[in-house]
Amino acid sequence: MNALLLPSGNTFIADTYVNEDPTPEQLAEITVMAAETVRRFGIEPKVALLSHSNFGSSNSLSASKMRETLERVRERAPDLMIDGEMHGDAALVESIRNDRMPDSPLKGAANILVMPNMEAARISYNLLRVSSSEGVTVGPVLMGVSKPVHVLTPIASVRRIVNIGGVSGG
Repeated sequence: MNALLLPSGNTFIADTYVNEDPTPEQLAEITVMAAETVRRFGIEPKVALLSHSNFGSSNSLSASKMRETLERVRERAPDLMIDGEMHGDAALVESIRNDRMPDSPLKGAANILVMPNMEAARISYNLLRVSSSEGVTVGPVLMGVSKPVHVLTPIASVRRIVNIGGVSGG
C-alpha cells in the first residue's frame, strides 16, 4: 500500500507492489489489512473498491471480482465503512456516488482506494503522485508481515526514506 498525504486529504492505494492480479479473497485480506493500517495512523478508514464498473453497470470478470471482494470484506469486517465497485470519481466525490447509489454506506471521500490489480494501483498512485507537487508520499508499506518491511525504489528521495523511517517506527 502507498500513501499520498495531499492538501485535499490522505489517500491510501492498494495493492501497489505485491499481488499482480489478486483474487477476491486476497483483495478482501488486503482491504482489511489496509483499514487496520490506516487506523494505526489515527485515521478512520473509508474504503472504495474501484473498477471500470459503477455499482453493477458491468458484469466483466474484473467488476465481478470487486463485487465479490465487497461481500467478503463485509463478512470479515461488518463495521468497516466500505462500498463498491465504483469509479474513481464516485470514490472521491460523495455527490457523484450518491447520484448512482444514494444508500451507500460510504460517507465523504474514500481515503483507501483498493484497485482490482497491481497495474491499476501503480498507475493510479503515480498519476496522483505527480499531479500534486504539494503532497508527501509514504510507502510502499508492506502489510501482513510480523516486522516492518518497506520497499525503496531506485528513485526514492531522501524525504521518502525519512517518511518510511517514520512509518516503520525507525
